[in-house]
Amino acid sequence: MSPRIALVLVVMLAVLGGGALLFQQQERSRRPDNAASLGQPLLKDLKAADIATMRIVEPKGTLTLQRQEAGWVIAERDNFPADVAKVREFALKLLSLKIGQSEPIGEKDRARLELDAAGTKVELLGADGKALASLIVGKKVFKREVENPEKALGDGRFVMLAADPKTVLSVSDPLLLATTRTAEWIDRTSFQVEKVGILEVKFPEGAAWRIERKGDNADWKLAGIAAGEKLDISKANAASYTLSLLALADVAAKDAKDTGLDKPIQVNATTLDGRAYAIKVGRLQGDNYFVSFSSAKPKDKEAQLSKQVLLISKSKLEDTLRKRAELLEPKAARKK
Repeated sequence: MSPRIALVLVVMLAVLGGGALLFQQQERSRRPDNAASLGQPLLKDLKAADIATMRIVEPKGTLTLQRQEAGWVIAERDNFPADVAKVREFALKLLSLKIGQSEPIGEKDRARLELDAAGTKVELLGADGKALASLIVGKKVFKREVENPEKALGDGRFVMLAADPKTVLSVSDPLLLATTRTAEWIDRTSFQVEKVGILEVKFPEGAAWRIERKGDNADWKLAGIAAGEKLDISKANAASYTLSLLALADVAAKDAKDTGLDKPIQVNATTLDGRAYAIKVGRLQGDNYFVSFSSAKPKDKEAQLSKQVLLISKSKLEDTLRKRAELLEPKAARKK
């Protein structure tokens, strides 16, 4: 190889090497400063066992989940038991969140994405009450256009760490449990009245009815039945059996007003083994009745439930709250 050709090759390599170096520098300058955070855990070095309190704050309310010896409870509902599975699910979900996008953000964008006072604040505290982590949960992230963003599940969520208010992050989970609605958090196990032997329903206006039976397989008898009347056994069975299937829709706030429990429908049920329940059914709020109850010998969780004003779905009580005439077979059926 001639010296001239060798010199040309050296120059070309230098140019190419310099060009490659320039390209790398240009690419590096195009990458955001926080690119290294992408794919990293949102809440670093935090363990589920360290969390003793989860506080969720929205503009119109606060919900505090606290860990106690017997399990997790809701502080705003007089330490009513929370659904432990949901608490665990939410905690593990928060700990598994990975940063999908990271961008600088200003005050106007924070407001637009509800990462300001309009957002939902989630605080995780240790047993000593000190903060372990704090973040703001903003609007949902959508990868496509949707008709109703409020009702759509979302493909993720915009979030912001309280310690870094100048950066907006996105995660791939919509975080639907980031809510102060107690209906989403309560343990829905309710009091259940099984194998009823006597059932009496009294309405505020004075109307009433009573059915009873002597055994589990015995027929129901309607008190005060008149000539030509016949009890519909299937409706009597439904009126009593539905009391064994009760499930909570929610627990009312301690200072709940206008519950209708001052003039309730009174349901008195006595089981075949002699356990008596006095159930008060108040006003209908939306699809749920305000309900309270007492029992001389409460079982398991019933003692806790009897201290609360409960909300129970209308559909769970409608068979029990029938009027007397609705318990009878239709006249046409009686003639047959």
